[in-house]
Amino acid sequence: MLYLLYSTLGYALYAFLVLLLPVAGIFGRRYAYGLGQRLGRYDPEIKPDGSRPLLWIHASSVGEVQAALILINALLGADKSVQLVLSSTTEQGQKMAAARLGANIPCVLAPLDFPPAVRRTLYFFRPTLYIGLETELWPVMLTALGRTNVPKLLLNGRISERSVKRYRHLFDFFAPLIRGFQTLCVIGSDDRTRFLALGAQADKVEVCGNLKYDMPAEQGEAKRRQLRRRLGVTGDQSVFLCGSTHEGEEALLAPLVQTLQEQWPLIWVVAPRHLERIPAVITLLQQRGFAYHLYSELSQTIRSHEVVLVDTIGDLADLYCAADFIFCGGSLVDRGGHNIMEAARWGRPVYYGPHVKDHKDAATLLRDSGGGFQVADIQALLTLMRDHHSHPEAYMLACQRAAETAASQRGAVARQMAIVLQALESRPDDHAERG
Repeated sequence: MLYLLYSTLGYALYAFLVLLLPVAGIFGRRYAYGLGQRLGRYDPEIKPDGSRPLLWIHASSVGEVQAALILINALLGADKSVQLVLSSTTEQGQKMAAARLGANIPCVLAPLDFPPAVRRTLYFFRPTLYIGLETELWPVMLTALGRTNVPKLLLNGRISERSVKRYRHLFDFFAPLIRGFQTLCVIGSDDRTRFLALGAQADKVEVCGNLKYDMPAEQGEAKRRQLRRRLGVTGDQSVFLCGSTHEGEEALLAPLVQTLQEQWPLIWVVAPRHLERIPAVITLLQQRGFAYHLYSELSQTIRSHEVVLVDTIGDLADLYCAADFIFCGGSLVDRGGHNIMEAARWGRPVYYGPHVKDHKDAATLLRDSGGGFQVADIQALLTLMRDHHSHPEAYMLACQRAAETAASQRGAVARQMAIVLQALESRPDDHAERG
């Protein structure tokens, strides 16, 4: 009954949005962006030809897209015969994917979870295998895939205790969706326990590690030199990179930077998590008396100010390697933190605040190894950075420990890739007729 109500509402909303589509722009770009794709209307130029099996990988937003890109690189190296399509539910995720993958792999917005939109999408792409990342449990999508006999995998599966409590109120609704996955590759044993509590079958749930942490720092020194040249780092200047910052954090960090810049040459690179916040961060910088460059300008301009504001999508993961000191945002304010291991892989100490519940496993690993440092507040961060700057031996040991801890987490890609390839080998032969 609940599914009937859910899908009926989806039909009504779909009809309303179809009528709205021609004039959606008047409500603002935020609401109009990609609405056609969200309704299952895709450019015929990206339609697969059906000659090869097609893997549909769905990643919700930027964080999941980062994991998807790691998986896609591995897939392309292992099996050139497959076609791929990557979908995202957010504009930033879709743009980041397109910037990284280019025109060879369609990067689209996923359909809204309305029956007509889902049906149009499945008919358009006719996937051989569906791969969802983390906690993508869309009822209409998963039900439609099951009805068309498309195998489903959940990779990099994770679920919080709070989410489990919510889903358990609707156990009869979500349990069949979870059981419909051929395999659930989860990040850790806690995630396995939580999925089992929601009805997953024990023999279908495998602990495989985190794709986001399985990131080799290829040609690290060469990349570091290249990016530091772009940032215009000279002499004894050091780089303090604050990645994925949220509202309120730049205001906390600004006085810290001003204090440190009085003590040694320091370039502050700040990368807001959401690009729509760039104007607000610019206003803050101006109010605090900071002259700045936009990162996008530095491809044509030589840096002359001590602050760089990252206004591009998809550059942060590599930009970390140019830093000497790294702070990972969403942790001084209560946003759950972000991917700390993404920064640690470059062999630099990583600082983060008290709010890292979404990456507690990585925060604990790095803290215990001596490669990551959790601080209670800005004053603690200031003290720690001063200490690392004035004690090079302790700083270099932290660098080493960060790199070693990140390296110890590798292997998740190989484990999850093996499950994907096994699913492809055991697939039905009728993929071209699905949908």
